[in-house]
Amino acid sequence: MNNSRTLIQSAIGGLLAAGILTASVSAVAADDGKEKCFGVAKAGQNDCGSKTSKHSCAGQSKVDNDPNDFKLVAKGTCEKMGGTLAPAGMAK
Repeated sequence: MNNSRTLIQSAIGGLLAAGILTASVSAVAADDGKEKCFGVAKAGQNDCGSKTSKHSCAGQSKVDNDPNDFKLVAKGTCEKMGGTLAPAGMAK
């Protein structure tokens, strides 16, 4: 019984932490005049991944220019760099 309760509490804590991290990355993007630019990050240099990414956080990209990983860039520069404002397969 105790092991089940501990496991559930750990899972809930992890979900809350992931939500806080995502919210803080979005807040930073909005506050600093930056936007998420998908498809321009080099391997291991992404700021985070989309919901369809194979990982959940910064620096975990295994390939260059993954269309599901983003890097924060100055607003208005993403498309000039060859990136998109939405992950692959998602219209914004």
